[in-house]
Amino acid sequence: MRYPMKLMPVLKDYIWGGTKLKQEYGKETTLPTIAESWELSCHRDGQSVIANGAAAGQTLAAWLESAPEALGRRAARFPYFPLLIKLIDAKDNLSVQVHPDDDYAMRVEGEYGKTEMWYIVDAEEGACLLYGFRTPITQEEFARRIADGTLLDVVNCVPVQKGDVFFIPAGTLHAIGKGIVICEIQQSSNTTYRIYDYGRVGTDGLPRALHIDKAVDVTSLTPPQEHFAMVRPMDVFAGARARQIASCSYFTVYEIVVEDMAQLRVGEESFQSFTVVDGAVTLSAGGEVLPLRKGESVFLPAGLGRYELAGSGRIILSEL
Repeated sequence: MRYPMKLMPVLKDYIWGGTKLKQEYGKETTLPTIAESWELSCHRDGQSVIANGAAAGQTLAAWLESAPEALGRRAARFPYFPLLIKLIDAKDNLSVQVHPDDDYAMRVEGEYGKTEMWYIVDAEEGACLLYGFRTPITQEEFARRIADGTLLDVVNCVPVQKGDVFFIPAGTLHAIGKGIVICEIQQSSNTTYRIYDYGRVGTDGLPRALHIDKAVDVTSLTPPQEHFAMVRPMDVFAGARARQIASCSYFTVYEIVVEDMAQLRVGEESFQSFTVVDGAVTLSAGGEVLPLRKGESVFLPAGLGRYELAGSGRIILSEL
């Protein structure tokens, strides 16, 4: 049965996380802080659970094993569930890091690489993130600056505000800065190579592991071609203001603003998933009515057909 599936997320309490996902985005947990909320995930390190309907209580991954057609035709090019969608609350700076591409990650780590995009859900005044190098450097200079602690001198620091968008291909050095809440759409991978971590220690009291040799192998040493994703207004969702904020071989992502009533459609080509990042909407499809508030996410199987969103809210919608 194809119906809109509300998802229960997987919560991660990394040391740099804060309390905004609990206080402002409705995440219920006994954890003192939440760094990441994995909104849509079939990854082995944490899997979304279906919260409603006939499949309630199953992981999305288990349900899809019995209904692979719900992924849509475009999913045939992926030998794995292709997306991982997160809400991220950075109370402190994240490590300076990089992700490998598919070839390197499969050869070295046994899983696929990570290309991702960031939508800035909220940002405190003065917040910034790190995004690639300001000018080209050599691999030798990169290694030397890691060793002597001067890496940040050549990294591009970008001020951010709510609604900004960044596309981060595999190999791009990056770091989320403190005071930022992000909706991240990425390949379904959990491979990260830390390059610099501000001398922090983990919960075990030991310095957090760095992955210098692997990072030197995979990091692009030229400035990013585009600081921001290709953003363009769209007029394809009746009753909604929309813009396409990312499109690549792994995902296409839209920001959609619902102000009263909007009509959308899920075709046979791909499933859709969206997260409410502001306001609240009620989803109606095939007799199903599903209220969704800020911070909640839904999986829409391929072939579901038309659905309506009523209310006032902003969603980030992803598909293949």
